[in-house]
Amino acid sequence: MTNAPLTTDDFTESAEPFELFASWFKDAEKSEPNEPNAMALATVDQSGMPNVRMVLLKGFDERGFVFYTNLESAKGIELLGSGKAALCFHWKSLRRQVRVRGPVEPVTGAEADAYFESRPRDSRIGAWASKQSRPLESRFALEKAVARYAARYAIGEVPRPSHWSGFRVQPLTIEFWQDRPFRLHDRLKFERPDLLAGFAQSRLYP
Repeated sequence: MTNAPLTTDDFTESAEPFELFASWFKDAEKSEPNEPNAMALATVDQSGMPNVRMVLLKGFDERGFVFYTNLESAKGIELLGSGKAALCFHWKSLRRQVRVRGPVEPVTGAEADAYFESRPRDSRIGAWASKQSRPLESRFALEKAVARYAARYAIGEVPRPSHWSGFRVQPLTIEFWQDRPFRLHDRLKFERPDLLAGFAQSRLYP
């Protein structure tokens, strides 16, 4: 990793896209007023209809981009069914965007356990109480479920539910977008044919 922030102008053929992402993400952590790790997650359901929602990035490295969810939610079912996803980061304060596309894989049980244990206790209780994406008859029903699980796990640690885990989006393409005057934006694309291959770099017309 280089110490100086990388831009699409000084990025070289020898560098990796994860290096550029790490630099841009560091910039976003300094400048974004709220949730610099927010990203749009796009999936597709069994009928082929697309679905998109905001989730939070919880880790990234050269293996991919990690987030966590209820496996029985709409996104969990769609990810397990299709095995692929797309991500979009938009940092308005920096006028930058990063798009990611590729297959997904479940994180390991150890990874899921470690992250679950790092969450606030109330969030861990919520993971038990919420039947995510399914019909809710009333707010009171949710609050009652929270109270029930809070009583069940009043003492000791709150274990991770078997239906709660994470996914890693393994990029086949990563595209960086930087706003430029007169809509002559800078677009830098990294692409590879499979997960074992190296990335090829190209510039795109805005």
